[in-house]
Amino acid sequence: MEQDEKVMTFWDHLDELRSVLFRIVVVVALFTILGFCLKDQLFAVVLAPKESDFIFYRFLCRLSELLGMPGLCPGEFTSTLINTQLAGQFMMHAMVSIYAGLIVASPYIIYKLFHFISPALYENERKYSVRVVTSGYLLFIIGVLVNYFIIFPLTFRFLASYQVSLDVQNTIMLSSYIDTLMLLSLLMGIVFEIPVVCWFLAKIGVLHSSFMQKYRKHAYVVALIVAAVITPTSDIFTLLLVSVPIFVLYEASILIVRNVDKNVDD
Repeated sequence: MEQDEKVMTFWDHLDELRSVLFRIVVVVALFTILGFCLKDQLFAVVLAPKESDFIFYRFLCRLSELLGMPGLCPGEFTSTLINTQLAGQFMMHAMVSIYAGLIVASPYIIYKLFHFISPALYENERKYSVRVVTSGYLLFIIGVLVNYFIIFPLTFRFLASYQVSLDVQNTIMLSSYIDTLMLLSLLMGIVFEIPVVCWFLAKIGVLHSSFMQKYRKHAYVVALIVAAVITPTSDIFTLLLVSVPIFVLYEASILIVRNVDKNVDD
């Protein structure tokens, strides 16, 4: 009898999971359809970073006026995207709509999945899980926004204007533009998870603040290398602009790990 109850309980969980996944798929599909219908607005956002009047470039030009450093202002820049496949633009439209649907629905997805898992957690585990999931999600979104407003525009401008010879002209494909934007967004979202990862490693006793302080200089060098890879440019200002958020994340991680160490000692 007990075995039958356990089997029923197991199938009840599977049925609940099926219901959760179905609702998630429906919500994502609805937002995807909405994004597909709002094609002009959606691609106005997606393609904005390639324009010379993008908000970040306007900020740099304004900053150059205030500091009296005209070299900071990027100036005019034009780049035309092309499509070489018959169904290329339609497929990009569909793919970007799916990405938009996932991004907009992500709070609902996280909420439903956590609501499904949380009954299996103890009260203290649930409390920490809420903090970790919320912090991780917000940091990931911040990383995506930093990429959209700062890193990707700089990366695209540099690579789109880079030439090995005047005889070779750049013609950027729409798919290349979208793929690079999505890849860098994912990478920056992951980079911004550093504080959460450090907190977890500190909680299990693998990482300590003394270690992070000892190798701070090494971490800064690694951050500069990562920034140089993400945003390949010879401009030191741009390199520092990309590196500073990573420095801040590392210093914040030290404070978080130090707080964990203090609680363990107490």
